[in-house]
Amino acid sequence: MNLFKRAWWRLTGTPGRTLMLVGLFLVICTLVLSGFLIRSAAARAADDAKKRVGAVATMQLDVNGLLASAKNDGTRGSGRTPGTIGAAGDLKRDLVDRICASSVVAECNYTADGAAFPTATTRLHQPVPPPGGQDTTGTDLFKVDGVRKLDELSAFRNGDSRLVAGKGIGPDTSNDGIVVEERVAQRNKLKVGGTVKLRIGELMPGVDTSEHTFEVVGIYRNSTADTGQYVPAMTDPANQVYTNIEGASLLGGKTTDAGGTLKSATFTLHDPEDLDRLKADAEKAGADLRIFPLSVNDKQYRTLVGPITETASFATVTVWLIAVAGTVILALVVASDLRERRGELGILLSLGEKKPRLLGQHLVETIACAAVAIALAGVGSRFVSEAIGNRLLAGEVATATAEARNESLQPDHSDPSGLGRQGDDQSRPAPIDSLDVTVGPADIAKVGATGLGIAALATLVPGARVLRLHPRDILTKGH
Repeated sequence: MNLFKRAWWRLTGTPGRTLMLVGLFLVICTLVLSGFLIRSAAARAADDAKKRVGAVATMQLDVNGLLASAKNDGTRGSGRTPGTIGAAGDLKRDLVDRICASSVVAECNYTADGAAFPTATTRLHQPVPPPGGQDTTGTDLFKVDGVRKLDELSAFRNGDSRLVAGKGIGPDTSNDGIVVEERVAQRNKLKVGGTVKLRIGELMPGVDTSEHTFEVVGIYRNSTADTGQYVPAMTDPANQVYTNIEGASLLGGKTTDAGGTLKSATFTLHDPEDLDRLKADAEKAGADLRIFPLSVNDKQYRTLVGPITETASFATVTVWLIAVAGTVILALVVASDLRERRGELGILLSLGEKKPRLLGQHLVETIACAAVAIALAGVGSRFVSEAIGNRLLAGEVATATAEARNESLQPDHSDPSGLGRQGDDQSRPAPIDSLDVTVGPADIAKVGATGLGIAALATLVPGARVLRLHPRDILTKGH
């Protein structure tokens, strides 16, 4: 008799057993497919995050690297000053612009820092005077930051500062353009288009201390209110002014050749894995990476994908556990069924049926139940995986958010203002907190292969005993 007919009669003749096998396979295949879907959704989200935020590589002076390179000449201006950083330690804008042209760079920015003393026509905002007798020579000055794009600074991105008149610093801003805070503008009766005069102080011996004139191109407002107490002028956000790179280099007592001297440069990469290519392009552009090393800060990317990566890892482990446990459970069920059907097996063998065909009949029965379960799992797994995945992801997001909140209370020494702002977490990207689950042919194929593999193992392993039996043993012993 055809083994397929016998398998069909067995499945329809014992509906309770058939439904039990279908139910077991449905649970196993649904959970396995859900695990595959969670992994696929996490991989898509990670790829999307990688394209969206990339990674930020930072280039700045490494003093130890400069000293080790033996290139430092200790020269500033026209003289040699032992123990100081010479021209070899100057990161020039023209060099960085060449690196910015690399194909792996999505966007670049750079900053320069300096300081300027007030003049007779440009006064500091200092509502509370310093205590009597206190020497404020080194702190009563303007904090100057040279930037490429003002609107890319964290203070302007997160809303702590915003322009109220004019425009910000950009690549096309003239060398004498400056943006001042609203309180300084009010104190000095400045408007957009007006001029301010700033001076390099006597704190730098041998540096030109003449006054330099700048045109006000923009006025911004900082949300930090006056404290009502004396604070050094340089640490008061109201005395923060912004210029382009050449302007900051000039007020910082540095050379303005080759586009000016930078404090640091950042390069946003298309892919966090492109750092090696960026280093190669930087060396081709003429950068000495011993003096100006490149380091990647993929903090935004890790913040976005950290929780979802942990969820995907858990899903992977779960898939393996379910597959192994499902195989064991089904093998026990099949072994029990074979024991109950020993009489049937003995009769068929005594009638001349081949042992492999008997084993094939059991395999067909199990695979038929698995096929029905796989089809049902393909319908319901999307909803199950979304529910399970989002529940797991919510826990990981809560943990990551708590860790991020603790980190945000630490000073941010990378802030261009140099003030080590605390609690600035508004520019931090929120972790991915939901899964976009889609069921594709590849997912069905994977769970189909897994389900059929489980069915084959669960049938062939215990069914191998059938090949070692003889009709007389089965019919006489009965167990």
